[in-house]
Amino acid sequence: MSVYLDYNASTPIDKRVLEYMTQIYLHNFGNADSRTHSQGQLAKGIVDNARERIANLLMVEPREVLFTSGATESDNIAIQGLYEYAVKSNKKHIVTTAIEHKAVLETVNFMMKKGFEVDFVKPDINGAVSVENVLSRVRNDTLLVSVMHANNETGIIQPVIQIGEELSKKEVLFHIDAAQSFGKLVTELQNCKYDMLSISGHKLYAPQGIGALILRFKKYKRPPIKQIMFGGGQEFGIRPGTVPVALIGALGKIAEIAYREHKDWYKACLDKKKRLIQQLDKSGVKYQINGDQNICISNTINISFTGIDSEALMLCTKNTCSVSNGSACASHDYKPSHVLLAMGLPMDRIESAIRFSWGHDTDIDIGSVIDCVKKMQ
Repeated sequence: MSVYLDYNASTPIDKRVLEYMTQIYLHNFGNADSRTHSQGQLAKGIVDNARERIANLLMVEPREVLFTSGATESDNIAIQGLYEYAVKSNKKHIVTTAIEHKAVLETVNFMMKKGFEVDFVKPDINGAVSVENVLSRVRNDTLLVSVMHANNETGIIQPVIQIGEELSKKEVLFHIDAAQSFGKLVTELQNCKYDMLSISGHKLYAPQGIGALILRFKKYKRPPIKQIMFGGGQEFGIRPGTVPVALIGALGKIAEIAYREHKDWYKACLDKKKRLIQQLDKSGVKYQINGDQNICISNTINISFTGIDSEALMLCTKNTCSVSNGSACASHDYKPSHVLLAMGLPMDRIESAIRFSWGHDTDIDIGSVIDCVKKMQ
């Protein structure tokens, strides 16, 4: 049986979440906006309950939780939705990093075509941007700073707490892509100051197709976001469309579970990382870890195998161990990792890099990977 070590691309659904979601599909199939009958009221109750569970995990208010189809849509709303405000306030400058997910990078590139200026801050060789480098790019006409929390390719945690603290003193909006840290780095997110936060369900044992954008209130107002597509007035008039009750319920359920279990999950994942490194050390294969593991999320490691082409290695292990050499959104068309390039790594190291990512209950066995590496080195 193949070992699945690509959790940063997508996780399996927690059985408790699947059971809860199935019950909703079978018995609570009403439209949450149909408030004239009991099925609609029951559906609305499920949505409201999920909103409360997510708010509880993040220590925000339920009215600050806006449901979307996932982190990509959340990122797009957070950035594109500011266009009207940016034009009116004459603030058309954005600061982000060179290691963001494509959902942010492609969206800010789109904004550049609309006349915005964008600064891309590079990380150091350890994989993290510096607080000083980010803040030094902020200008009087800066609209938004957007920095991811945990990088999806390396797992390196960016200093969003420090950045958020400093930006809270300025008239600049701060957005965090927390797709990889939601439900994992719980305390950090609870203690972080931000205006907008993107989260995803399928990175945390919930289904694909559901996520949220957290819009924090300041002085009784949300960030000046406008809808980027049109329809009904669902989700506070910002994200139209019939709300997917079962998917929302599932996201709320995993938030409830993560609130109780995230510390155990984190420790289990960290133990598995140590075990993975021990397997590599015992094997004698030549490898280098990309990114500082002292500032890395516990379920991710990016490793370069000396002299090995990552595409060839994945082909060798495709039936025994599921891994990747970059973001899933770009895996259909291989290009050198923009994250590792931004870190300044040499090309041979980039082309030999593999990302391993796992869950708290994953069986960490990379024997097949090691066997292939030994044959190829």
